[in-house]
Amino acid sequence: MANTVVGIRFKPVGKKYYFDPNNIELEQYDKVVVETVRGIELGEVIEEQKEIDDSEIISTLKPILRKATNKDLMDHYQNEKDIEGVLERTHVHVTKNELEMKLLGAEYTLDRSKLIIYFNAEGRVDFRELVKDLANEFHLRIELRQVGTRDGAKFLGGIGPCGYLLCCTTFLGDFETVSIRMAKNQNLSLNPNNISGLCGKLLCCIRYENDTYNEYKQSLPKVGSEVETVDGYAKVLAVNVINQSVRVITQEDGVKSYDVEELLTIKEYDGDDSNGYEE
Repeated sequence: MANTVVGIRFKPVGKKYYFDPNNIELEQYDKVVVETVRGIELGEVIEEQKEIDDSEIISTLKPILRKATNKDLMDHYQNEKDIEGVLERTHVHVTKNELEMKLLGAEYTLDRSKLIIYFNAEGRVDFRELVKDLANEFHLRIELRQVGTRDGAKFLGGIGPCGYLLCCTTFLGDFETVSIRMAKNQNLSLNPNNISGLCGKLLCCIRYENDTYNEYKQSLPKVGSEVETVDGYAKVLAVNVINQSVRVITQEDGVKSYDVEELLTIKEYDGDDSNGYEE
């Protein structure tokens, strides 16, 4: 069954959520007011009205309440302006309760009925007394939310080892799985210091090139394979995925390199090829 939806985002670099346009004429970049599981929030249209299948909808499709009014925008601006003071007071209460937690950020719902505070900690934190203190301080409902190290880096920002601003703070709306196998697939150094980001997890960019490496490797022989070249038969010592070339050893000429197009025949080798790829 098809559903009419618009794509809404709540942060400059955040996930996209689908909402029912509710017969409201909307264009990209319009600000709208919606109700989420957290409460009433201000969002931005990043994808105009379209039809999607039921399988693409994760949770109940909620309607957009209205286009944002000037008052909604002013309330949102004031809420953001007050967050600095919120974090300062929260830090005071965290210190008072002797809690091992790192404050990352906070946000009010648009109607200021709830204050959500994000933090990072090594383990579980008993913040019941902290919630009571904050409720007495701000006189509204308090929600403390512990987030992972990747989300923590997204909150704080910074410069990656490549010298650019972190992907998660500039364009990466959602985190995808990155595995050590992907690093091996690209023959990257497995030293954690070389393949980890500021968050301490594997670099997100390892994921970006993995599909390309898998595609390029399809046309290359495995290490240990026997190949026929214009100079005779040889055994593959290593392959260069990006250059689409192989390094081989022959009985007569020793070690030589060839482009994959220069290989006449390939006799595949079924052994482990995990350590023979060059960058």
